[in-house]
Amino acid sequence: MASYRIAVIRGDGIGPEVVDATIEVLHTLQDFVKGLSLSFDFVEAGDQCIKSRGIALPEETVEAIMKAHATLKGPVGESAADVIVKLRIMLDLYANIRPFKSYPGVPSIRDGVDFIIVRENTEDLYKRYEFMIDEGNTAVALRVITRKCCERIAKKAFEIALKRSRKLVTIVHKSNVTSLTCGLFAKVCKEVAKNYPEVSYEEMYVDACAYNIVIRPERFSVIVTTNMFGDILSDEAAAVTGSLGIAPGANIGDRYAIFEPIHGAAPDIAGRGIANPCATMLSAKMMLEWLGELKAAEILERAITMVLADGKRSTPDLGGKASTKDFTEAVKEAIMCIG
Repeated sequence: MASYRIAVIRGDGIGPEVVDATIEVLHTLQDFVKGLSLSFDFVEAGDQCIKSRGIALPEETVEAIMKAHATLKGPVGESAADVIVKLRIMLDLYANIRPFKSYPGVPSIRDGVDFIIVRENTEDLYKRYEFMIDEGNTAVALRVITRKCCERIAKKAFEIALKRSRKLVTIVHKSNVTSLTCGLFAKVCKEVAKNYPEVSYEEMYVDACAYNIVIRPERFSVIVTTNMFGDILSDEAAAVTGSLGIAPGANIGDRYAIFEPIHGAAPDIAGRGIANPCATMLSAKMMLEWLGELKAAEILERAITMVLADGKRSTPDLGGKASTKDFTEAVKEAIMCIG
């Protein structure tokens, strides 16, 4: 029997609602996948943690994450930089993997979308090396791009592309302006590409990529880019596929991994019971894949797809009137049908 210990950060705003819904679904999944055993270790981080503990990321939370097989995290509020950005650097979670897909029953700008953004996750402007000069009249931020980080994120992107039907990597940068930092990123990615002759690659400036994600998203298979560009392009891609509510994400390193929806805490709808838990559930699906539980991951995604395609219990962000609980119950029912 495969038994996994999962650290859980419920987060802020709608975080507890979508995380609790996902854990409900995972409990149901365990009943129908022979040998799958998940235990959950709830830990604190985020805005509410600051209010109750005076700190956004307690030491015991980090320790629990390091002891767990994987971590499932809900969105946090204003303290995100002191939680997930800090964890990415602290645990060297250098690859941010964000898949985008057109799901049946989901109103979207474009159909036929199926690509993955592979975002470097530990450097760039997110190092937060900022300071004031000129008596506080000028702010300066240092952008850090290293060969080591470029090499490993490029390798991750090409490895992912090898497993896809369309073996294409689009290297996204802005070397015509930031010739040293983006220049290094582009150069190293092309060097790595030589080790993957089965995979084609192309280069694209980030502004052109943003345009093409809206106009011709079907042209992409795997996009590899730097930290900030990947962050911005991800939200755009989520809009193209229909909603941030269906956009999952993974922060992966060589030893640790944290899985989370890419959307924020959405305090404006917190507590109203209408949050879409789909992105968190799909993040859990990615977690199961990372753990090697491919059958469980497949069943979970099939169940979610069935509910989305049916459309009768879609949440408001998808044009429906269903509650978080309605959607969750529908996914559980679908799992039981499949199982």
